[in-house]
Amino acid sequence: MKAEKSQKLKRVLEAVPAGFLVDARWLTAQGLAYETFRDYVKRGWLERVSRGVFRRPAPQGPLSEPINWKTCLLSMQQIMGYGVHVGGTTALDQQGYAHYLRLGHHATVWVYGDVIPNWLVKLPLNAPVVTRRRSLFDDPTLGVVSDSAAGESHLPWDWAMTISAPERAILEAMDELPDQESFHNLDMVFQSLTTLRPKLLTALLHSCNKVKVRRLFFVFADHHDHPWRKRLNPADFNLGSGDRALVSGGRIHPRYRIMVPDEFISGEISDGG
Repeated sequence: MKAEKSQKLKRVLEAVPAGFLVDARWLTAQGLAYETFRDYVKRGWLERVSRGVFRRPAPQGPLSEPINWKTCLLSMQQIMGYGVHVGGTTALDQQGYAHYLRLGHHATVWVYGDVIPNWLVKLPLNAPVVTRRRSLFDDPTLGVVSDSAAGESHLPWDWAMTISAPERAILEAMDELPDQESFHNLDMVFQSLTTLRPKLLTALLHSCNKVKVRRLFFVFADHHDHPWRKRLNPADFNLGSGDRALVSGGRIHPRYRIMVPDEFISGEISDGG
């Protein structure tokens, strides 16, 4: 029995780098009983972060500073096996578009998944987390990639964060207009999206379940007219019918029939034309 417990402990310690997290669900899947968690905490092999969540002690000592959100997400993806990804403006930030976004030190982290543990938004992280289901697209993994640049440089293994490619991330961000995201911020980042892939954009727009997002995408795409825009024909996509109100004090876009700020209509044909 003692040898079996020792093997289970060895398996846990080998799977969890110092400073990374596991939850009760994962620990029980390793064959550990709840009373064993308490024993590991008592002996200093694990630290309790919050109810049902534990950290392997880091060299710098006991928990004091907020946990890095990347450490948390990598723990969920690489150790605990949760099918979650980082998306929206967070994914754009991690892929080099931060200087186009008004992101502060504690910018919101957007996490997408169909099964997200309740403890995530309660952890003492260094940034607030907002979660969304992956229902925006019929194919929940289309445009989701592994990005080693978004991981942590100090990792003992070659881990990469699961993250939305820019083509998917910009559509996820547009889904949050106007309540959670800013037209100005997304306009600035769209200006930099000069190398999007038309083939992936086409697949994502067909997979997208919201007319609002498809219309908004073409509003921004026409506004900036990047070279890839010529490879996309709005008539190939279901843009629905009827006008859509989106922002107060805006105007209905003459082509895409969605209410947007005035600056997105300057240079367009007159309303109703």
